[in-house]
Amino acid sequence: MTLSLFDQFLSPVVCWIPLVAIAIILPWILFPSPTTRWINNRNLTFQNWFLGQSTSQIFLPINPTGHKWALLLSSLLIFLTTMNTAGLLPYTFTPTSQLSINMGLAGALWMGVVILGMRTQPTHSLGHLLPEGAPALLTPILVIIETISLFIRPIALGVRLTANLTAGHLLIQLTSTATLALLTIMPVTAIFTGVLLFLLALLEGAVALIQAYVFILLLSLYLQENV
Repeated sequence: MTLSLFDQFLSPVVCWIPLVAIAIILPWILFPSPTTRWINNRNLTFQNWFLGQSTSQIFLPINPTGHKWALLLSSLLIFLTTMNTAGLLPYTFTPTSQLSINMGLAGALWMGVVILGMRTQPTHSLGHLLPEGAPALLTPILVIIETISLFIRPIALGVRLTANLTAGHLLIQLTSTATLALLTIMPVTAIFTGVLLFLLALLEGAVALIQAYVFILLLSLYLQENV
C-alpha cells in the first residue's frame, strides 16, 4: 500500500536485501545479442542503427583524440535510456530516479574528463577559468566564478536527470489517482483525466529518452573542452 507519493521512489527490498542491482541488470536482457548469421534480424538491425546514429551525432564535433570515449558514452546512453523507459512500466523501479546513482555517474565521468584535460593540455584546460580579454581587476573574481561553475557541472548533471524523472512520475501518479477517484463520482471527467494520463505517459516516455541523450551530450561537450 502506498503511504505517500514519494514511496514509489524507495528502493525495493525483500527480506532486508535491496534489489537495486536486479532492477539495473534485469532490463538488459531485453536487448538482442549479436548472432553468427550473415543477416541480422530487425531488432538487432535497429539497435545497431540507433547506436551508430547517436554515436556519430555526439562525437561529430570532437577531435579523434576524444573518440576513445565512444564505447563508454554509447554504453552509458543505452544504460540511461533503458533505466528511464523501463521505470515507466507498472510495478517497476526506476534506478535513475535516485540522486545517489546519478551523482555517482556524473561525478566520476566529470572527474575523468577534467583529469584527461589536465594531463593532455593543462594550459588550455586552465585557460577556461579566465575569459580572454577580461580586465585585470576582475581576474580574481572571474577565476572564482568559473571555478565554482566548473564544480557545479556534475551536480547539475545529476540533479537535472533526477528532477525530470521524479517530476514526471509524480505527475503520472497524481493523474492516475485522480482518474480512479473520479471514475465512480464523475465518469465524464474521469474520461478526460484518463486521456490526460495517456498523454502524460507519452510525454514522460519522450522525456526519458531526451534526458538520457542530454546527459550524454553535456558530457561530450565537457569532453570537447578538454581534448
